[in-house]
Amino acid sequence: MKRLMLFFFCALVLVAGCASPYKPAPQILPSHIRKIYVRPFVNNTPQYGLEEKLTLRLVDEFVRDGRIAVASNEEEADGIVAGEINRYILQPLTYDANMVAEQYKLWIILGVHFIDKANNVTLWSEPNLQGIQIFTEATRPGGRPEEEVREVIWDNMSRDIVKRTMSGFGSISGASEKKIPR
Repeated sequence: MKRLMLFFFCALVLVAGCASPYKPAPQILPSHIRKIYVRPFVNNTPQYGLEEKLTLRLVDEFVRDGRIAVASNEEEADGIVAGEINRYILQPLTYDANMVAEQYKLWIILGVHFIDKANNVTLWSEPNLQGIQIFTEATRPGGRPEEEVREVIWDNMSRDIVKRTMSGFGSISGASEKKIPR
C-alpha cells in the first residue's frame, strides 16, 4: 500500500511540474528596424586582421539568414551591430614526449551590442561572448591549422550574434566578467 501511495505521489509531483512550464516572453526585433549595419569590429588584441574576417563573416551570416536587410552604411540602417575583439588566447593543452605541443585550445572573447538607431538605445549587450575550440596541431594526424579553427569560431559566433539579434535575449550567453581579468 505504501508503495502504491508513493507511486501516486511521485506521479502527481511530475504532472504538476509539467503542467505549467516557465516560458519567458519572446523579445523580438522591433518592427521599425528593417535594415541593419554591421560596424567593423575593433581589434584589441595583438593578432593582425581578425576584425576584418569576423565582420565579413557576420555580414555573410545576416545575408544568409535573410530575415533582415543589411545596409551598406550606417546612415541607411535602423539598427547597428557593433563590437570589439577583446581576447585571443591560444593555449597548449597536451605535449608529446619531446615537450612539443600537440593539442591547443583557442579562446576568443568578444564584446558585442546592438543599437536601435531610431530610439538611440542599446537593445542588447553581450560583454563577454566566447568562442572556444580545441584542436590538434596541423602537423599531427587529423590536425587542423589555427586559421581553419578561427574560421569555425567566426562561424559559430556569427550564428550566435544573428540569433541574438533576431530571436532576442537569452538565446546566447557569454562568460562572467568576474572570471576574466582585465
